[in-house]
Amino acid sequence: MKDFDLAALLLDPEFSAMLLHGLRTTVLIALGSWLLAMSLALALLGLRLTPWRVLQRGVAAYVSYHRNVPTLVQMMLWYFGIASLLPDGLQAWLSEHAAEAVYAVVALGLCQAAYFSEDLRSGLRAVPPGQAEAARALGHGFVGTLRHVLMPQAVRNALPALINHSVSLFKNSSLAMAIGAAELTHAVKEIESRTFRAFESYAIATVVYLLISLLIMAAGAWIARRSARTGARAA
Repeated sequence: MKDFDLAALLLDPEFSAMLLHGLRTTVLIALGSWLLAMSLALALLGLRLTPWRVLQRGVAAYVSYHRNVPTLVQMMLWYFGIASLLPDGLQAWLSEHAAEAVYAVVALGLCQAAYFSEDLRSGLRAVPPGQAEAARALGHGFVGTLRHVLMPQAVRNALPALINHSVSLFKNSSLAMAIGAAELTHAVKEIESRTFRAFESYAIATVVYLLISLLIMAAGAWIARRSARTGARAA
């Protein structure tokens, strides 16, 4: 049995470089998929608010699919299935530009958009109906009412759920290892296979994921406090 030696991994130039590259890839995947998810969630919410039932049902079907199919399955569908349907030129370009990370961003972003859109919809439903009536009485149209009056309150109401799902998105970035993305978990697994120091390797990953998750939660709590003070002044 080997003695516990964390320094043997952290102070080795090759292993430390692998860890830093993996951490950078993890952050890029998480950030890219978050931006895609939030942008798409706002679009889905807008479609859900239209009077056309076909669009409402389409969004409901989208949300149901992404909430009931495992994220790992969706990621593999994109990497092994949908990717094979793309033009050869695009496949070649992606293979030269971190295709695994790109497909991970797409799969995670599309999946998480379903959760974000439902969080925002719940937050919007919690806004008192009188807010919309007051905004229309002041001359705001539908878009103006939604943008300046309803959505700020909806986001404030949805913040706890959005923060929780943001943390989940960050943790789910580790699933990108399954399609070969060189993120943190992939780097740790590679180090463990070379050194046979399983405890030290996965302890590093555990601490990093824990610290970043706590940092996201702390940032979310700070935003929630500022948003609550802003809302109180506006009231």
